Amino acid sequence: MSETVHSQITPDTLPADNNLAAEVIPTPLAALLAQAPAPPELTVWHEVLTPSQLDAPEKETEALVSGTAAHDLGWLRRVEVRGEDRFRWLSGMVTNMVNDLAPGAGAWNLVLNAQGRIQGDLHVWREGDGGASDRLELEIAADQYERLLAHLEHFIIMDDVELLPLAEASALGLTGPHAGVVLAHLGLPAPAEPLTSLRATWNGAALRVVRAFGVLAPHYELWVKTEEIPTLWKALTETGAAPVGAATLEAFRIAEGIPTYSIDIAERDLPQETSQMRTLHFSKGCYLGQEIVERIRSRGAVHRHLRPLELAGPLPAPGAELTFETPAAGPGASAGQITSAAELPLKTGNRRFALGMIRGEAEIVPNRLFTYTAGLTVGTARILATPPSLELDRKASDPASQNDRLDA
Repeated sequence: MSETVHSQITPDTLPADNNLAAEVIPTPLAALLAQAPAPPELTVWHEVLTPSQLDAPEKETEALVSGTAAHDLGWLRRVEVRGEDRFRWLSGMVTNMVNDLAPGAGAWNLVLNAQGRIQGDLHVWREGDGGASDRLELEIAADQYERLLAHLEHFIIMDDVELLPLAEASALGLTGPHAGVVLAHLGLPAPAEPLTSLRATWNGAALRVVRAFGVLAPHYELWVKTEEIPTLWKALTETGAAPVGAATLEAFRIAEGIPTYSIDIAERDLPQETSQMRTLHFSKGCYLGQEIVERIRSRGAVHRHLRPLELAGPLPAPGAELTFETPAAGPGASAGQITSAAELPLKTGNRRFALGMIRGEAEIVPNRLFTYTAGLTVGTARILATPPSLELDRKASDPASQNDRLDA
């Protein structure tokens, strides 16, 4: 795989031990594509096997930036929260809304310990008509699944609550500025707002369309029974969506500045350090770790923040130190660390993006340049105050041209 596309997921991340590799389960899509005449190379991502690359990196990037990309989401897991006490109990376990969620809506939540440290993240979804009988579901990445379930179950004491894994469901993703066009051609609804969902029937089977959070393009999740994945994948790719692998998706995530737990967010981190205030609700009532979150809000800010960066120079490794120059200390004052970095091969030229945990004192001067090293080469980084413009190709971003391609 090309190093210029993605610095986190490569074939080298596959377990070296054959017995360990045999224990990693492929996603339903990975199992399907492994039967193709020219099967794609698989990589371990979120502790499952998924296609690393499905086309040339430039074509995959163009689909995400200017068209529509179909991709694997088989590393996501869903869990239903049952029982009479489910609303009260779950609200006391996560940092964001539960009781006030509208039907068909979701919220990104952090899960904390009593010291306010982040144990993981998940999405909470509400299904129903807004009444007491509404369903609550959790959406969790596979690499956090067992650990978070154990953490949550530890706090089910005298509560009428049961966590029921929904093992029969799996998902494919649809991302890009014209993803809604592909959905329309398949007769599927497109939720208008992020973190909302709609139910539909497609190909005689129940299907759920989720509008996920996105910064540079709309993101959709299509949830079906696992046996429907082959039919849905074929329909998406035949209707104009370009297949895209995990490496380019990860590079696009980094360009969007959306952090991933265990890469950009760690167990030692406090919620406000992540700069993801959309995970917090300050008036919903008590929850585990809330005292620390409220103390930080009321008494003072944290001393570091996760920030999106744009790089000029080679791709650094995760953990690369960022430095800056001060009149007192001179060059080499520590500014923080890069948590993830990637390069996007755009039509207008390759651009490199990163996420980094930056010390508060390093951010005092606006537009400050930080330096880092990659091997023997020095690069620079700057904080992105707003999401980057990827300068879409005018013709490719024209919805009329997308419709022409789909109708051809």
